[in-house]
Parts: sequence; structure tokens; C-alpha cells
Amino acid sequence: MVFEEIQHTVYRDILAKLPQHLTYHNLGHTAYVLDQAIFLAMQSEVGEKDLELLKLAALFHDTGFIDNPKDHEEKGCKIAESYLSQDYSADKLDKIYGMILATKIPQSPKTHLENILADADLEYLGTELFDQIGHTLFQELKHFNPDFTEQAWDELQLVFMQKHHYHTEYCRIHREPKKQENLLKVKKRLGLA
Repeated sequence: MVFEEIQHTVYRDILAKLPQHLTYHNLGHTAYVLDQAIFLAMQSEVGEKDLELLKLAALFHDTGFIDNPKDHEEKGCKIAESYLSQDYSADKLDKIYGMILATKIPQSPKTHLENILADADLEYLGTELFDQIGHTLFQELKHFNPDFTEQAWDELQLVFMQKHHYHTEYCRIHREPKKQENLLKVKKRLGLA
């Protein structure tokens, strides 16, 4: 099966059926991460075969949310297996699973491809879209905890961003400076800067 067919099937059968309260972990997020993964792969000259595996991992990385958020990466690996085991060797599937699991927080990617997908997943932290995308995650978390406040969200973001680091050279050079600006905005909102 070619990637576009798998993508269409996954979008239709899984991502389009995710609950509406998933305002962050949804088809739009997957499409964004897929685009960023392709972009970052191009920056580091990833070969055609590895690029295909990277795209598949990006496609499946949050499909586990169809069940619930807990251990969604592991569930995403099982879902990927159900779609891909006919066409991909165990070795290739292991690479895909490794990339999906590399997006688990706290991130600990081990390979170049895992570094790329981990960064693609959180690339927005170092962009102009930080507040806009972050707000969708705030809304999603608020669904699960109606008492969750914007201040509590900023406190969570502060801790998360201080621990986070990019894994690819491209993001360290081109996203980290903006991430630091965004972190300063969060600190200012909390009265810490």
C-alpha cells in the first residue's frame, strides 16, 4: 500500500472519529506533525526509505487517543501494526514503533529518526503559533479537568518548557531562540519576569 492510501484510511477510520473534545490531539495536529517531520527530514537529508517510515510514524503517533489518552503511544504502536504488518518487515515496524514511543513525555529519542519525530511533535513551542496551538491543548485539558485555570496552564507550561529541549540541529538553531521568547511570555504572565 502506498503512503497516501494509508494516510487516507487512517484519517477516515481513526483521526476523523476522534472525540470533539480533543481540540489538540486531533487530525489537525497529526497533519501539522507530519508536515514538520517531512520538513525536518529534508533539513538533514533523510533517505527515501527512512522518510517513508518517518511519515508512517507521524501518521500513527497519536492514533491511540481513539481509546483514551493514557498510554496512547503504546496503543498507537498496536494500531500501526494492525494497518502495516502485511506490508512492512518486523525491522521496519520496530523503527516505526521507536519513533512513536519517542514522542512520549518526557521525550527520550535514541535515533536520528526518533529525534526528528520528537521535535516535529513539539516544534510549535518555538514558533509564532505557540499561544494559538497551546490554547487548543489548554481547552483539551480543561475538558478533563473543568477547574483547570489559565494560571495553572501557564504554570504547567513553564515547568514543561524549562525541561524541554530540542533534539535536531535545525530546531536547536531555528526554534530554540523563539521558544525562549515564548517562555519569557509565560513567565511575564505569571509575574516571574
